[in-house]
Amino acid sequence: MEIKVLGPLHAEVNGRSIVPTAGKPRQVLALLALHPRRVVSVATLMEEIWGNQPPRSAMTTLQTYIVQLRRCLSTAMGPEISGAAKDVLVTRHGGYLLQVPPESVDVQAFEQLVADGQKAFEEGKDERAAGRFRRALALWQGLALLDVRRGPVLEIEAMRLEQSRLVTVERRIDADLRLGRHAELIAELAELIARHPQHEGLHAQAMVALYRSGRQASALDLYRKLRGRLINELGVEPSPQLQRLHQAMLAVDPELDVAAGSRRGSTFDRYAA
Repeated sequence: MEIKVLGPLHAEVNGRSIVPTAGKPRQVLALLALHPRRVVSVATLMEEIWGNQPPRSAMTTLQTYIVQLRRCLSTAMGPEISGAAKDVLVTRHGGYLLQVPPESVDVQAFEQLVADGQKAFEEGKDERAAGRFRRALALWQGLALLDVRRGPVLEIEAMRLEQSRLVTVERRIDADLRLGRHAELIAELAELIARHPQHEGLHAQAMVALYRSGRQASALDLYRKLRGRLINELGVEPSPQLQRLHQAMLAVDPELDVAAGSRRGSTFDRYAA
């Protein structure tokens, strides 16, 4: 079985799709796919589908959705494997689980690659870290669960995945900055900042990339614009880390150079207290 949730929902067995067309069974499949080999409780599934107001027929209706999913599985598996669908979509006390290898789900592969990349990053193995992070990000084909109606549970899951994706982008950029690829990152960081105009970590990375590319004035101007935005929109000053980075640039601190800079930690955390 192959399941993808990092983009449109995709699930197939033997090259045949098992994704139902109806919206609510798709929600059930997506939620089970996010937790392979783990029981998803009936209460969680009901909350996802109906929120805090499940109908009286909720239990019967949920069981109907499970039957529909098993029917899709049986069709894809073929008639020669009798009853196998129940061994894949398994009933457990209080819930259901998908009995599939975790690596068959793209989100599990993503999280493993991120963990490998983070370990390499912390060990100062920047090339390896950047490579692992790139492979993880390449698994994304759009917003998580792009074509699935999201109830309260899937909404939280999707937000978590999108946040993990952004953090992975940041870590990959940190690794590339430590490898001296600052000039190559400027355009990408400009796009990211446009999408996340109050994100201080991305601004710190963009400032360092500009500074190391001989564009100190542009780096300082970027700080000025962010500070103005934070004061006007939130009534707060930039974080102490970002203020210290700004001061280091004004002082032309040699620690900002690639050769002199720390080989451990992120660009933003380097200026933590």
